[in-house]
Amino acid sequence: MSYQCPLCQHSLQLTDRTYTCDNRHQFDMAKEGYVNLMPVQHKRSKDPGDNKEMMQARRRFLEAGHYHPMRAEVARLCAEALQGSEHQLLDIGCGEGYYTTFVAEALLAQSSQAQVHGLDISKIAIRYAAKRYHNCQFVVASSHRLPFADQSLDAIVRIYAPCKAEELQRCVKDNGVVITVTPAGRHLYQFKQGIYQDVRLHEEEPEQIDGFVLETQQKLNYPMTLNGEQAFDLLQMTPFAWRASEAFKAEVKSATQFECEADFMIRVYRKTNY
Repeated sequence: MSYQCPLCQHSLQLTDRTYTCDNRHQFDMAKEGYVNLMPVQHKRSKDPGDNKEMMQARRRFLEAGHYHPMRAEVARLCAEALQGSEHQLLDIGCGEGYYTTFVAEALLAQSSQAQVHGLDISKIAIRYAAKRYHNCQFVVASSHRLPFADQSLDAIVRIYAPCKAEELQRCVKDNGVVITVTPAGRHLYQFKQGIYQDVRLHEEEPEQIDGFVLETQQKLNYPMTLNGEQAFDLLQMTPFAWRASEAFKAEVKSATQFECEADFMIRVYRKTNY
């Protein structure tokens, strides 16, 4: 499947590591194998998305396996939804590819024709992903301007990632699915206890996505026992890092053992064709 030009929405064709559309807009493939389809006029800053330090913190934490139960369940749901022949799946906000490659493994085990794409606005994260994982295709692009043709995707995965409903409607085929992961009520509750005086649970009201119906939802809750470095990396991955005091950050980082809850809400939305 070809990408779509972010400037004119015409199809891009790959020739000698350069993507070109009918209007002669060109985008070179990087040596790591990804393509940057984030034109400068679409950026809100010079280097949007996670920086190198945030990306490396995320990679260290995820590789320790603490979010593997969630990753495994998402991959299972993707494989269940996309049984059979060739399928196209997009992981929005894929970061450095931890979830993307695992989903690809699950789909490729069913069909060698399946294709999994990872998309993120962070060029640093995509560079690391493309360099390491070769069972996916990676692209730097905006989740609000997906570089894919109308009704070209069988499924989209959104793990904490935003995307306009209009883009989901446009790109997902009729009867296709959107699989989302959001924080359930007690997700990282222990961080909240150390940051806020008035601790509130996360809202669990399901998102309403125009053109889609909520098919299934499930909670996945389990305790995590982290050392100080792992807990600090996790804190750096979250919006809590912006609100945490320096004293709390130091407390987390120096902890011999930090007990924390993972609490996810995993939902499957089905695109209606009426």
